[in-house]
Amino acid sequence: MLREIYEFVIENKEIIKVVYGLIIGIICVAIVVKTDRLFKLSYHEGIRYFRNAFFFYGIAFIIRYIFGSMLFPFVDLDSYSVIKVFFEYFLIMAGFFLFYSLLWRKIEAKEHAYSSLFNAKILVFYIMSLVFVILDYVWETYAFMFISQIFLFFFLSVLSFINYKKDKLKHTFPRFYFIAVFIGLIAWILNLAAALWLQWNVIILIGIYILDVFVFLIFLAGVINIVKIRK
Repeated sequence: MLREIYEFVIENKEIIKVVYGLIIGIICVAIVVKTDRLFKLSYHEGIRYFRNAFFFYGIAFIIRYIFGSMLFPFVDLDSYSVIKVFFEYFLIMAGFFLFYSLLWRKIEAKEHAYSSLFNAKILVFYIMSLVFVILDYVWETYAFMFISQIFLFFFLSVLSFINYKKDKLKHTFPRFYFIAVFIGLIAWILNLAAALWLQWNVIILIGIYILDVFVFLIFLAGVINIVKIRK
């Protein structure tokens, strides 16, 4: 039975990647649309950066798993291609936006940035993302992305847990946020293990795909819950 499942996954891995990319892309679109409406209602700066995170996640997954699969017959995606470079850059930036969505109060103080996509403080993250991508490109690895995101999601887990504990009203979104980033941390650790020690084992990768979908669904559930509360 397990052998049949393994053979099915191997034979249909490109289709699985497209479905995976479509699912996460659709979830990201839903989150961006709903959080954009929330921002227009509340003008909460953190919501802008949270929205940007999923805008970048959506671009990253569509580039890698939809465009990448369409180009698969013509481009060797097992080598370090342009598709991978853009995928990594947008993915890292999405993580930074998610991180900044929790820290913006301490960094911006009362001086709110005119643009949440392009401002002096966010420029630092664009540069850091570029550095990680260049290092990974030179060494033909994903190690710098994995390690940076593991550290990032570790701090996100700590910060979101602190925010949940401080939430006197016990709104459900801080709980959703913590659960999502904690599962995300596990997924990033598994990604690093798959790359360094497990030779990208297909079954492990499918497990990571499932975890990723859960992460995005949990975030979407949290956003939907906030929308209901606002109404």
